[in-house]
Amino acid sequence: MILASRHGRKWAAVLGAAGVLALAGCAGMGGTPVQKLPAADASARLFDARGADRGRADFYKTDTGLRIELVARGFAAGTYGMHVHGVGQCTPPGFTSAGPHWNPTGAQHGRDNPMGAHHGDLPNLVIEPDAIGRATLTLVGTRLTGEGGLIDADGAAFVIHAGPDDMKTDPSGNSGARVACGVIELPAAE
Repeated sequence: MILASRHGRKWAAVLGAAGVLALAGCAGMGGTPVQKLPAADASARLFDARGADRGRADFYKTDTGLRIELVARGFAAGTYGMHVHGVGQCTPPGFTSAGPHWNPTGAQHGRDNPMGAHHGDLPNLVIEPDAIGRATLTLVGTRLTGEGGLIDADGAAFVIHAGPDDMKTDPSGNSGARVACGVIELPAAE
């Protein structure tokens, strides 16, 4: 390509420099590939009683059960009980529609209860000042679907409570009101 004017030479230099930058950018792309995170096998978008977004719980099938990756937003610093509940409904304001904790074996509540724990009992969520709550949880020996699976005919929900779970008091660990809830859903078929 021949550019005949003084401005033409200037644009040729600019275009040439842009081409060099574009090639340099492409050369950098041949390095370490960006890893794409696997899609969740199920998820629950969490909302409070006013409908405000309070985070998300993603469920992943593993060789030993289910792994839950939780991100909780908009919570004050503190300790919160959290549980998987046995009904896939989250009707505000109290979210009692989510039913009791998911408990297919009929155990009592709490990891420290000799008659416990429910399958839906989880560790407390601890949120530091000025932080987003994050947790990785494991439900060992749990299936997502199928006979005895978490998502059955009436579904399941993920609930965060107002206070900490004492890990022993039946039926809910004295963890207080249900302040955030999300229905656990399978991904939409494509």
